[in-house]
Amino acid sequence: MRRLRLERIDLFQLHRIDDKVPAEEQLGTLKQLQAEGKIKHIGLSEVSVRQIEHARKLVPIVTVENRYSVLDRGAEDVLEYSERENIGFIPWFPLGAGQLSAAGSKLARIAAQEKITPSQLALLWLLRRSPVMLPIPGTSRVEHLAENVATVSAAVEDGTIHELNKLGGKAR
Repeated sequence: MRRLRLERIDLFQLHRIDDKVPAEEQLGTLKQLQAEGKIKHIGLSEVSVRQIEHARKLVPIVTVENRYSVLDRGAEDVLEYSERENIGFIPWFPLGAGQLSAAGSKLARIAAQEKITPSQLALLWLLRRSPVMLPIPGTSRVEHLAENVATVSAAVEDGTIHELNKLGGKAR
């Protein structure tokens, strides 16, 4: 915290619950740091619904970060749980490291029809997917940042969103 010049970390994401260490011990340490004022909020990463429910018996959980994108919906049950419980959902790998925008892909063709980039379309789908969705796309250049920010004002029809829903299987 000294190197970061912080008195408190606003959100501490436990990036894996280690099966070799009791969850009570891992989360207990975070609870202690929270009580000391060093951590404000606690989040979890790469967890199941069962793990979230168990963790919530020990500490308040405000966010969950699981792998999720327009094409990778393996954490759909975790997202649905997060929606029901009003827990922020951070999609990890939301753009699939650029794989979603591969030339000639279905997503790229749909994006071209909408006159936006495939990355914008993938982000827009995430934003429309859920009110608890908090995508944090990797942004290595100022141009990427401008493109990502412009996503929120992109006008895409509901029919396009429904078409994207079919790409990855289960979704609303």
